[in-house]
Amino acid sequence: MAEDTFPMTPAGLEKLRAELKQIREVERPANVRDIEEALSHGDLRENAEYHAAKEKQAELDGRLRYCEYRIGRANVIDPATVRSKKIGFGATIMVRDLETDEQVRYTIVGEHEANVDKGRVSIHSPIARVLIGKTQGDEAILRLPRGDRELEVLEVEYKALDD
Repeated sequence: MAEDTFPMTPAGLEKLRAELKQIREVERPANVRDIEEALSHGDLRENAEYHAAKEKQAELDGRLRYCEYRIGRANVIDPATVRSKKIGFGATIMVRDLETDEQVRYTIVGEHEANVDKGRVSIHSPIARVLIGKTQGDEAILRLPRGDRELEVLEVEYKALDD
């Protein structure tokens, strides 16, 4: 079985690296200080500060492992270098809802890069899954709990992402 990889843009990789650095160099040392201070207060059974600091330590350790795992298995794809007319990872697309005539622009990115406010959808989202492989002029049916939406692909382009 092939090892899991995680598609992400160069910006997404840098974001994970920055988060990892923040945890290692700032948040984790501060948490260690908080634990040491709470320990100095004595009786751990009724020491809320200690228990809160230990919970924070577990959260930080989990996030640190998450970042390290994702970075170690990153499949970095720079959309600016992709030359394709088909929708795939990194594509910025304009679609039109055939019922409402509403037009929406999406960019297909890695899971941790998804941000609805910026029009970035995960490669694993329902809309990305129905659009992958389509080209300009194609139609797709997005099946949602509230009903189906028919979409038409108006544009497909690959470009560098700006934050």
